[in-house]
Amino acid sequence: MKLKTSLFLATVVLAAMLALSACGNNNSKNTGSPSPSLPASPSGSAPASSQAAGGATKDITITAVNWKFDQPEIKAKTGDTLKLTLKNDQGVHGIEISDLNVKIKNGETVEVKLDKAGTYEYHCNIQCGQGHTKMKGTIVVE
Repeated sequence: MKLKTSLFLATVVLAAMLALSACGNNNSKNTGSPSPSLPASPSGSAPASSQAAGGATKDITITAVNWKFDQPEIKAKTGDTLKLTLKNDQGVHGIEISDLNVKIKNGETVEVKLDKAGTYEYHCNIQCGQGHTKMKGTIVVE
């Protein structure tokens, strides 16, 4: 009987450790090859823009902490291209924009051409703990 209790407790402790490790900081260096991208604008500053055929190109860095994004709303115009970069400052997070078929990992930059007006929701696509469901934002395309 003691063996069953010990195995049960060991299983519970292991499960708790795995769940908590998903919420920890990811301070390890990225050893994979980086995605080709232009430098993103610093968080909190106005996005850099350059004119391109059909609209502007905007570099936007979205910074994630437990359990929110620093830019809950991003505004753009139809025809714009967004260069979205995800930076995790706390915890492990990712971004998914389901309606645009876009997924972004930490440190990755993805170009998104906005051809259609509308409001597109983005959310954290990595289960990161108790506030995970609150990690949402929108891209409003006029």
